[in-house]
Amino acid sequence: MASSLTCAGIVWAFLSFLCAAASCVGFFMPYWLLGSQLEKSVSFGTFRRCSYPVRDESRQMTVMVEQCGRYASFQAIPSAEWRICTVVTGLGCGLLLLVALTALMGCCVSELISRTVGRVAGGIQFLGG
Repeated sequence: MASSLTCAGIVWAFLSFLCAAASCVGFFMPYWLLGSQLEKSVSFGTFRRCSYPVRDESRQMTVMVEQCGRYASFQAIPSAEWRICTVVTGLGCGLLLLVALTALMGCCVSELISRTVGRVAGGIQFLGG
C-alpha cells in the first residue's frame, strides 16, 4: 500500500481519527452534567439523559425513570439553546469524522491527498472543532 502522506501526515491522520472518535463518544454519552434530583443521581448531555423525572398522571405525582435514553423527539429537548447545541455539536462530529476517515484512506491510497486537499481538510477540521 503506497501513501501520499508524509510522516507528519500519517500522525495527523491517526490523531484526527482519535479526536473524532472521542468527540463522537462524548456527543452520544449522557454524562455532560451530573447532579441529583428527587434524591436520585441524574445525568444528561445534549443528545441523551439518564434518570429523569416524568409526571405520572394516574398517581398524580412525579416519578423518576431510572434508565438512559435519548429525547423522544427533537422538540422534547429542553430549550432552543440546547437544540442548537445538539445540532452544532452533531455537525462538528460529522465533519471531524469525515476528515479523519478521508485521512486514514490517504494512508492506504497513493495520490489521494495532495497539498491542497490537506489544507482544505485542515480547514474543515477547524470548522468541525
